[in-house]
Amino acid sequence: RSVGGFELGVNSIQIIQVSEEYPISPKEHGTDFLMNHRHLWIRSKLQHAILRVRHQVIKASRDFFDQNGFILIDSPIFTANAVEGTTSLFEVGYFDRSAYLTQSGQLYQEAGAMAFGKVYCFGPTFRAEKSKTRRHLTEFWMIEPEIAFCDLEQDMDWAEKYVSYIVQWCLEHCKTDLETLDRDVSTLEKVATPFPRITYDDAVEILKKNGVDFEYGGDFGGTDETVISEQFDRPVMVHRWPAEIKPFYMKRDAENDNLAMGVDMLAPEGYGEIVGGGQREDDHDTLIKRIKEHGLPMEPFQWYLDLRKYGSVPHAGFGLGIERTVAWITGIRHIRETIPFPRTLTRLEP
Repeated sequence: RSVGGFELGVNSIQIIQVSEEYPISPKEHGTDFLMNHRHLWIRSKLQHAILRVRHQVIKASRDFFDQNGFILIDSPIFTANAVEGTTSLFEVGYFDRSAYLTQSGQLYQEAGAMAFGKVYCFGPTFRAEKSKTRRHLTEFWMIEPEIAFCDLEQDMDWAEKYVSYIVQWCLEHCKTDLETLDRDVSTLEKVATPFPRITYDDAVEILKKNGVDFEYGGDFGGTDETVISEQFDRPVMVHRWPAEIKPFYMKRDAENDNLAMGVDMLAPEGYGEIVGGGQREDDHDTLIKRIKEHGLPMEPFQWYLDLRKYGSVPHAGFGLGIERTVAWITGIRHIRETIPFPRTLTRLEP
């Protein structure tokens, strides 16, 4: 019997095309060469496995939200609003005015949540960050749910249930692909709710105890996230962050106005943040104040402020980065291999 498990009985052969010598040979190729030939590289066995896992992550996501009564609300790619800050925006000409490529569909999902209760979007997002790390792309895909009548604690409940569902789904449906990638699934098998929850202050203490020179009030870098996540055997959620480093729409802690009700989920094994979210500011006057404090123009946010004027309720949500999640589940070290045609600081082709 053949090694592949199948034998073919051939009656005739028809030549469809005479191919030129294939540029990707079994020998070792550099990263630039492989990325220049990405359109051919995705035919390889390893790339097949990675992209099939990506497919299953997306399929599991849709399944999870469908089962839990969420409605898909598509967010626009062109927007006049800056969600995460203008320094990381791609600006484009939009007839006689300027527009931006979306950083997040969150603001529009908040409108959807006020209409339907539980909604989500799935689409590409863009960040003009000049970063060359293995965790960053300039174009990546996010799943972003938003839930009405939801606070920070409930938001974290949804996030951990969702991530656990994805991992268990992939363990069941991606066995062959994970074997192809030599993924040690024992670490993934430990991913079950509840996930550890620590405050930002707790995380800073972990860094100090491990000899990391970290200044309180700053955001965590890749090394910081790795040190924190190494203390746990499953994803850990870090919540209640210094308000100065979180976006304008983040609600403040009722017991400490210096803290924002935000949460980041850090994946194990050094894969860093895969989820970011939190509770949104639902008071109209407070939101106006926050927009001014962040130096943002008021006019583009008038429609967003309307959500607080006409029937506002407590609400929260989060975004999960597909590529970082796929990198973690597959054990791939660089995020560029988790998307069919990656866009980075130095790459726009093919």
